[in-house]
Amino acid sequence: MRTLLTAVTILFCTAAAHAAPSHAPMPDPTIAAMLAKVSPERIKATNSKLIAFGTRSTFSEQMTGGRGAAAAREWIAAQFREIAKASGGRMTVALDSYIQKVDGKRIVRDVEISSVIATIQGDEPGSRTYVMSSHYDSRNSDNADTTHDAPGADDNGSGTAAVIEAASVMAALKPHATILFATYDSEEQGLFGSAHHANALKDAHVDVQGDLNNDIVGASVGDQGEHNPGYIRLFSQALATGADPKTVNSVGNENDSPSRELARYAKETGDRYQRDFHAEMIDRTDRFLRGGDHTSFNTAGFPAVRFTEPVENFAHQHQTPRTENGIEYGDFQKYMDFEYLARVTRYNVSVLASLAMGPGCPANAAVLTKELDNKTQLTWEAVPGAARYEVVRRKTTDALWGEALDVGNVTAVTVPYSKDNWLFGIRAVDAHGQRGVPAFPMPVK
Repeated sequence: MRTLLTAVTILFCTAAAHAAPSHAPMPDPTIAAMLAKVSPERIKATNSKLIAFGTRSTFSEQMTGGRGAAAAREWIAAQFREIAKASGGRMTVALDSYIQKVDGKRIVRDVEISSVIATIQGDEPGSRTYVMSSHYDSRNSDNADTTHDAPGADDNGSGTAAVIEAASVMAALKPHATILFATYDSEEQGLFGSAHHANALKDAHVDVQGDLNNDIVGASVGDQGEHNPGYIRLFSQALATGADPKTVNSVGNENDSPSRELARYAKETGDRYQRDFHAEMIDRTDRFLRGGDHTSFNTAGFPAVRFTEPVENFAHQHQTPRTENGIEYGDFQKYMDFEYLARVTRYNVSVLASLAMGPGCPANAAVLTKELDNKTQLTWEAVPGAARYEVVRRKTTDALWGEALDVGNVTAVTVPYSKDNWLFGIRAVDAHGQRGVPAFPMPVK
């Protein structure tokens, strides 16, 4: 009987798959209203306060007199608690703290690592979770130096200011999914704060469906003086952690990891809300010789991406403030562009809110490969809150999804395109037209 029902469902959905392509959704008025509240002036004030702590080095946690990481951490937590007053009790604030032992590498002594996490609870039972992250620690030329200043205006006062501002404009939101606003400690020592938190989420079986990490996102002028106010780089890993290369070569999903699907969703969504600002997808986990907190989420098995400004100026990163040979070194606020950082913040808010207000990613998506034929049979699990589903497809050589077919409120469909020639994804759509992140179907015989 089950086989018969499945066959009937597939045959029924074949006709639905011939429907006209689905059009891109219009911007949601609730999300657009949040974007309008993002304030460059408030972001600058936050950045100024972070710089005023002198250094936010992980090893400055024992400093007093308003200097160092502990003072910065307390101030960030206080900002989140103030913001939470507008949430109707949905937002809570907590520290994720532990003692990291000396490791003979970048951890030169036992040190307390403490990240600040603000949470807006979603209304879905067993709520899926999305994260917007940054790191608040800073460094200068010597990673263990707490004597000299490490202003960290761009790296990463910019990302931290963006996360705090996003929490401010989103505090009153009543999302379906849970949202975490994370400001991590000890990124510069080896991603310790984010790794501790990501592993805790994994151990607690939290359904993290995406992390949007913001690191060095506040400057629009590159090291040759070029001005790039209209875009942000978007990095994502190609292969999911633990992926089998033999299977990847057979299936052709080397460009379809959960993180890569999240990146496509972020670009499609963010570009729609700011017509004069877009993301440029970089098909790499991160820059050469550098790393970021999204990697901790990737390692834990969660989808994660990184936003970074178009062209970095390395004289203004990881540098003890000084002038040599007529060149000023140091991560100072005067090199920041707060109108640009506001655009980056709006981009994050549009993506994060769309994720949290829309449906999740379908689980156990599969393409049936029992027979040699020139069509494609797809199945997936129902998504809570979904009113219907779309099958998206693209050529194997294309970077982004193209045509989307509305197939109705079903969990199995046959589409008249060869599984050998196309790549497919299945995404959920709710009653308000909000789309979720597409799931890439894996072959099942």
